[in-house]
Amino acid sequence: MTTRHDTAAASPSKGGAAPRPSEAAPLTAEEKRHRARLSRRWQRDMRWSPYAFVTPFFLLFIAFGLFPLIYTGWASLHQVELTAPTDMDWVGLRNYSRIIDDDFYWNAAKNTLIIGVISTVPQLLMAMGIAHILNYKLRASTFYRVVMLAPYATSIAAASLVFVLLFGRDYGMINWALGAVGIDNIDWQNDSWASKIAVSTIIIWRWTGYNALIYLAAMQAIPQDLYESAALDGASRWQQFFHVTLPSLRPTILFTVVVSTIGASQVFGEPLLFDANKGASGGSEHQFQTLGLYLYEQGWVNQHLGRASAIAWTMFLILIVIGIVNYVISRRLRASS
Repeated sequence: MTTRHDTAAASPSKGGAAPRPSEAAPLTAEEKRHRARLSRRWQRDMRWSPYAFVTPFFLLFIAFGLFPLIYTGWASLHQVELTAPTDMDWVGLRNYSRIIDDDFYWNAAKNTLIIGVISTVPQLLMAMGIAHILNYKLRASTFYRVVMLAPYATSIAAASLVFVLLFGRDYGMINWALGAVGIDNIDWQNDSWASKIAVSTIIIWRWTGYNALIYLAAMQAIPQDLYESAALDGASRWQQFFHVTLPSLRPTILFTVVVSTIGASQVFGEPLLFDANKGASGGSEHQFQTLGLYLYEQGWVNQHLGRASAIAWTMFLILIVIGIVNYVISRRLRASS
């Protein structure tokens, strides 16, 4: 049986062989001008578009950040009242000199420091422990992470009011639990140290989960090879935590310490709502009045905007000092590593 192989040659088109692609026609003068305009427009777009994207941020920063900062600095050098904010009498540094001799200011500064220490240290230690537990494979780990973040998403007013009920002297659940083990009722709102502990408890409850998630994200970025090498060397989980996890988390720990310290220096809502009289005095004897509360009391209760502005600038200078300390420590950590 003969097999037929048909070979079909490419048939030329009518009129001869297939035409080759013609060379591009030269551009006309109008097309050249159009392309030049497009090129210039593209160059301008590439040059100025980034500035246009960041302009809204700088406009908002100037309106709500830079201008209030400059205005409060100018107002701190004047005697100005809330009832007449445009009537300013130049007093120079008198508002600052009065702060030096103001016992209420130093009491608020001391309270701010104490509340900051007894809220920040347990908060970060608990956050580290929770993050270490969540770093292992657990069932419903996403649920636990959402639960950790729920206090941060809760309104500060709602949380503070709930804790006011918990720390009630006569009918609070905390005193009820203490009474069950034979401890007498504590006047959480009027006792000096008890009130500071109560306010710190609100801060700890609200921010521990937030810091725990930060630590958890940093822990998950640590290479597993380090843990495997430590395990091969016979290191237990505790030894891995102290010799692998903690050294790897030093930048993150420094970040959370600085952010928590800045937040502690600006504590306002928790002590304001914890006060039984709902005032800015921080208790009947100013026992838990913070710098934020004292600023509010001077500016909006006593209506002394000049003195309040001076207090605000001293708080700003404290934050600058914290930033400098953070920079020095971070440089030393980078040098040592």
